[in-house]
Amino acid sequence: MGRSKQLLLLGNKPVIKHCLDAILASGIRDIVVVIGSRNGEIEETLRGAPVAIAVNETVNSEMAESMRIGLRALNHAPTGVLVCLSDHPLVSPKTIETLSNEHRQDPGKIMIPVYRGRRGHPTLFPTTIINDLFFGITLRDVIRKDPRRVRTIDVNDEGAVLDLDTEDDYRKMKERIR
Repeated sequence: MGRSKQLLLLGNKPVIKHCLDAILASGIRDIVVVIGSRNGEIEETLRGAPVAIAVNETVNSEMAESMRIGLRALNHAPTGVLVCLSDHPLVSPKTIETLSNEHRQDPGKIMIPVYRGRRGHPTLFPTTIINDLFFGITLRDVIRKDPRRVRTIDVNDEGAVLDLDTEDDYRKMKERIR
């Protein structure tokens, strides 16, 4: 989009705050936000938020590199890691709660929300599986490696599939927020 999507305003707050608020409302407390080295403004926006901030110094790196940095920043070894993307700011806390609850029931599976037949975000990875990222593969590779370890979860949340990639996407999201 030519500008920081995380700082775009939706309603009265930046996109990244929508994401963080949904995560916190779901009950998750151990949160690592990975930002780029040139994103001091995002760090400033998150000042005082109950998150750890990790910096990916590699410009234009793949998401897997940010994930590796975020995993290294965890204070303990959780059973699962929820990968939330800031360009999906309208995901509901209920979707995150559902993924977390399903993870507790089936901790060895990758949990992917599905809205009306479309896979969405966030994705919850068992720690044992996401650690495969340290062997040079991408998140897509992790998911595709063994389809039997992927579980799709039907959700009634359009936010799981609404992606903020273009100015038109942004306009539509602003309309939804109103």
